[in-house]
Amino acid sequence: MQAKAQAQMQASDKAKQSVRRRIDGWLVLDKPQNLTSTAALGAAKRLLSAKKGGHSGTLDPLATGVLPLAFGQATKTVPWVMASEKTYRFTVRWGVETDTDDAEGKVVRESDLRPSRAAIEKALVNFRGQVRQVPPAFSALKLAGVRAYDLARSGKTPDLPERTVSVFAFDLLEALPDQAEFIVRCGSGTYVRALARDLGRDLHCLGHITALRRTAVGGFGEADAISLDRLSELSDADSAEAVLLPVAAGLSSLPSLVLDAPAATRLTNGQTVELASKALQPEGATEALAEALKDGTTIAVFTNGTAGKAGGLLAIAESSQGLLKPLKLFPLPQK
Repeated sequence: MQAKAQAQMQASDKAKQSVRRRIDGWLVLDKPQNLTSTAALGAAKRLLSAKKGGHSGTLDPLATGVLPLAFGQATKTVPWVMASEKTYRFTVRWGVETDTDDAEGKVVRESDLRPSRAAIEKALVNFRGQVRQVPPAFSALKLAGVRAYDLARSGKTPDLPERTVSVFAFDLLEALPDQAEFIVRCGSGTYVRALARDLGRDLHCLGHITALRRTAVGGFGEADAISLDRLSELSDADSAEAVLLPVAAGLSSLPSLVLDAPAATRLTNGQTVELASKALQPEGATEALAEALKDGTTIAVFTNGTAGKAGGLLAIAESSQGLLKPLKLFPLPQK
């Protein structure tokens, strides 16, 4: 009898765990080392009992740090977070180049040379601004539908084309005989492993990354991040949900405007709104308006409340010939 009751309790617990609910917002995860971004997302979804979620760009298993996770309506804002600037702090070991450009790979070349601090500082000049780089062979990029890392693992060398990436800042923090620590702020699509590899080649000493931490993605930083351990310590899914940031947090890089209720209703119905009309609230009639008047500008649109509902993120829209055209709509109210 006792065994039967225990089995029923276990079945009940599994049923509760299988229940997924819709939640909306961003969770800034402090991803631990040796965990893939997909696995980290899966763990967070289970702890939040969330139905729909996605991440805003992968972090290598070796890497730690800021991994913004979008849930529910926040998944609509993922492209803008993925396209935002990112900041990394990382350590390069000199004298060894690996096939993965980090400490997880096989050694392919070695050198006895070691760079001076002055030589490193001088070389960094060539790695700021618009930089040409070939992505690492072990990357998630696809060639004819096949991931580069799958080709590399099978013994083939992926023929990845060189491309231009944006490096806004690249600074040396500490220089030791065998390694150096850096901080870099870069645009979307930049491979930090490739920066380390190419810097080592430029210095004729070779190099690979031994530690990598992402400290910021767009408006999300380390101060916003929560660990999986901390998330699991929260008493229940509702408590865990309390650490979510609003859906609009993913659009911090966009200019924003506030519409009155009638204009908000028009936009919600898929109609355009005149940017020069009185529909714009005082909060929106600022520098953002001047920016929004430029054709092709993407804008985060808010409302001060419609039909008795609380105000919030209403839409992502685009300006065109003085009109605001909806691209993505968000139901109200929101977290």
